[in-house]
Amino acid sequence: MREVTRQSIIAFFFFLFFIFFNLIIPSMAGDSITPTQPLKDSQTLISSNGTFELGFFSLGNSTKRYIGIWYHKISTHTIVWVANRDDPIVKDRGGVLRINSNGNLVLIDSGDNIVWSSKIGTNSTDSIAQIRDDGNFVLTDNTGTLAWQSFDHPTDTILPGMKFGWDLRTGLNHSMTSWRSTNDPSSGDYMFYMDIHGSPQLKLRRFSDLVLMFRTGPWNGLGFSGIPEMRIYNMARYEFVQTQTEVYFIPFPRSDIIPRMILLPTGVFVRYLWVEQKQVWNQLWATSKDNCNNYGKCGPNGVCNTSDINVCNCLSGFKPKSPKDWYLKDGSDGCVRKTELDCGGDGFVEVSGVKVPDTSNSTVDEEISLDQCKEACAKVCSCTACATANISSGRGCLMWFGDLWDIRTFADGGQVMYVRLAASEIRQNDKHNHKNKLIVIVTTVIVSSMLLPGSIFWFMWKKTSIKARWGGNQNINYSDSSKEGMDLPLFDLDTLKMATNNFSDANKIGEGGFGTVYKGNLKEDQEIAVKRLSRNSTQGLDEFKNEVVLIAKLQHRNLVRLLGCCVKGDERMLIYEYMPNKSLDTFLFDVTRSSSLVWRTRHDIIMGTARGLVYLHQDSRFRIIHRDLKVNNILLDKEMNPKISDFGLARIFRGDHEEANTRRVVGTYGYMSPEYAMDGVFSVKSDVFSFGVLVLEIMSGKKNRGVYQSEIHLNLLAHAWHLWNEGNVLELLDASIDYSWCISKTIRCIHVGLLCVQERVEDRPTMSSVVTMLSSETVTLPQPRQPGFYTRTNDLPPDWPTEQDQELCSINEVTLTEIHARW
Repeated sequence: MREVTRQSIIAFFFFLFFIFFNLIIPSMAGDSITPTQPLKDSQTLISSNGTFELGFFSLGNSTKRYIGIWYHKISTHTIVWVANRDDPIVKDRGGVLRINSNGNLVLIDSGDNIVWSSKIGTNSTDSIAQIRDDGNFVLTDNTGTLAWQSFDHPTDTILPGMKFGWDLRTGLNHSMTSWRSTNDPSSGDYMFYMDIHGSPQLKLRRFSDLVLMFRTGPWNGLGFSGIPEMRIYNMARYEFVQTQTEVYFIPFPRSDIIPRMILLPTGVFVRYLWVEQKQVWNQLWATSKDNCNNYGKCGPNGVCNTSDINVCNCLSGFKPKSPKDWYLKDGSDGCVRKTELDCGGDGFVEVSGVKVPDTSNSTVDEEISLDQCKEACAKVCSCTACATANISSGRGCLMWFGDLWDIRTFADGGQVMYVRLAASEIRQNDKHNHKNKLIVIVTTVIVSSMLLPGSIFWFMWKKTSIKARWGGNQNINYSDSSKEGMDLPLFDLDTLKMATNNFSDANKIGEGGFGTVYKGNLKEDQEIAVKRLSRNSTQGLDEFKNEVVLIAKLQHRNLVRLLGCCVKGDERMLIYEYMPNKSLDTFLFDVTRSSSLVWRTRHDIIMGTARGLVYLHQDSRFRIIHRDLKVNNILLDKEMNPKISDFGLARIFRGDHEEANTRRVVGTYGYMSPEYAMDGVFSVKSDVFSFGVLVLEIMSGKKNRGVYQSEIHLNLLAHAWHLWNEGNVLELLDASIDYSWCISKTIRCIHVGLLCVQERVEDRPTMSSVVTMLSSETVTLPQPRQPGFYTRTNDLPPDWPTEQDQELCSINEVTLTEIHARW
């Protein structure tokens, strides 16, 4: 009896041992591939925690098959790694992922050809390949030693736990390369990598011309110098490691969030966070967030500041290298020293709240203090600036040599650097600072004692000054918003006459409600566009004033640049950069020229316009509503890049204001939102509606004002809505567009356009959301609702102007403008 009991106990423990090794351990390790168990096309591997899945996949309608890793539990199909990105297999020929006799992972097609290999054999007959809980696909030998891992070969995504940088022992570079497009994972045109020259930093570069697009700045102990958001959005723990054998940056995972960092096909590096409640990837930060993230925006020794009207400024003790270009708001040539260093009595001036310069030409000493750092820099004649290397500990010395590149300021964040100046410049700077302090003290005392009479005096002086500046011949009344920023360069009338051949008809390139637009050439061979106010135009005078005080504050690659104005007697003129391809409507609605607007060009125009609106609505100094966005006001430069123009009807929102009301509705029929046209209520969502109309016109090549189903009098919006509901939305497209290689992105553009023109204001997305929707196909889009102005005849008021008389009349306080400014 005792022997039976002993045998039963032994059998019971053997059973537990069997269960543990055959059920529990495999579930912890996840599914696997062994020499005898390959992965076939119809199978997948899932990590033990169910987070990641590895298998074969295709994109869109492509017949190409790839091996990749994606999130298993996330509804949006989000691929994070691709093995054979540049060597796909044909869909109908199938494939197998297996471990060969050398212990290598190999992808074999139906013809037994090796398409892809890990190239690092284990020489073990018991090798095993598994997908781990962190998304790392690993190959180990029979002792459990790691032979190969997908984390060593990133594609376009960084996952938590993945090292990003260099293994100095093997020369392995953990870098990212973008996809070719959202439906093509092959190696694209952009690379994000760690530059270990000088002080290490991450850089984004374009392959086609090797242009450096963006850099993060060096690690300062709390984050990268150029990304203060790393401290603001504390959604992950980061670490930067630099030893004799490795230099890398690594984000660590958290159990409660799912983050990822991706290099988009457009060359934008984005950090996302998965929002479970909404089932979407939420963008936390992107390299395209503002103009100052463009590498070297203000040239050597220049400082980029998005909150400044001029954007580019020189460091203290420096002056513009090309004053004329600087005057025209082109700071690419940068700045030069006012006084050269004498390598003896030099000093340092403090510059705070900045992204420190490019550290490729720098050195680092991790041990010394800031005072010792300044002393060390002063002893080397070629040292031009220094800073604390680790602001967390307050230790370490970072020194620069030569010109200082890619500096920008931050409203919140950044760090302090010290720029070396000649002794005379230090004294001048000290005097300037002392003078400023004295002025502040004296001004405070005076204002405190004479606030009321001083205010009255200032108001009277300002009113007189403005009147004098504008010639005194017009009865111009300024609102509070227009009394600021009157520092636009003034052009001489004779200069403009000479540039435009005395405003000859041969130089005329456009005409509208404002007046006539002429092409001009300055002596320096600079082409300009001169918009001349008609002397009989009363509405144009208001637009003129508005543009002078508003557009001069705006600087963005997708906004037309105002170079100056001319006020002489009765003459009022605005001088812009010249746009050789004129306005979008000259291509879009011209049968002979629309074919040149290929799919890529149309998509780039949509994206560029969207980014320009994001700048107006949230990234510029003020929230600005354009109120007259249309194809006529999208100008195209020589490379077909879009630039928003004509800010005559634009309005500034201040503080927390979200919308405003006007009794005088101005704009263009076909682009105005319902709430604005009917009730005079406008907001950023009014521009969103206009943008949606613009998108649908670009995709279709048709005007919204046309009738596309005459039996029910549908305009373009309603026509697009009908096609969407019928599942035939591709019928909307311009026949000249070849969209066969990007159907999903094409439909996505139309989808976003319909979301923007929804009748209810609250249903429309913001422009920042629009950019995200258009940039990433992983973002789930809501279903659109019925657009505004669903029909042309039934839904509009009976006294609304018709197609024939819309440009000739103004009904119910609705002013309709159709200004064709083509330059």
